[in-house]
Amino acid sequence: GFDIDIAKALCEKMKVECTFVAQDWDGIIPALLAGKYDAIIASMSITEERKKQVSFSEKYYHTPAQFVAAKDAGITEVTPQALAGKTIGAQSSTIHANYIQDVYKDSEIKLYPSQDEANLDLASGRLDLILADSVVMYEWMTKTDDGKCCQAVGEPIRDVTYFGEGVGVALRQDDSELREMFNKAIKEIIADGTYEKINAKYFPFSVY
Repeated sequence: GFDIDIAKALCEKMKVECTFVAQDWDGIIPALLAGKYDAIIASMSITEERKKQVSFSEKYYHTPAQFVAAKDAGITEVTPQALAGKTIGAQSSTIHANYIQDVYKDSEIKLYPSQDEANLDLASGRLDLILADSVVMYEWMTKTDDGKCCQAVGEPIRDVTYFGEGVGVALRQDDSELREMFNKAIKEIIADGTYEKINAKYFPFSVY
């Protein structure tokens, strides 16, 4: 999807040949640090907590978190009080999981190894809501049959403490040269219109 197309465009600007490695989210930073691959381009938000382990390029997109619920659920308010007693899902080891665990103390929290599994439980009625990246959920709701069940509820959430400064390429901390290569490539794809074309392919709004 979007991340892959951005990654290909960045590799082209950097004049390097890139190969893509599938990796479960829970182990994505440990595998980077172990040298299984050289960069993470997988919608990873730039946060202070993650900066303790990895370094980041400049952002390549910045989108808020969003609650999603079934269209017939009748949920409009997403305050902790309004969602008391509701079951909220998120992908484990993510900023979204951290946020709902810290803020929604009176809700039942269910965490999943993958976003797809959380989405499936929402579509099946086993969850009241999901909190996830707004772009990820937009793609699911507009481009899959399962996603047609559901809609965004409440205002997008942009709490910098949890959701960081945007999404960047994650790298090993000593790979400063590679980080600068990515930063230069990000600026170039924005300047020459490549970014805008990729953005328009996936979203009817700017995600930068």
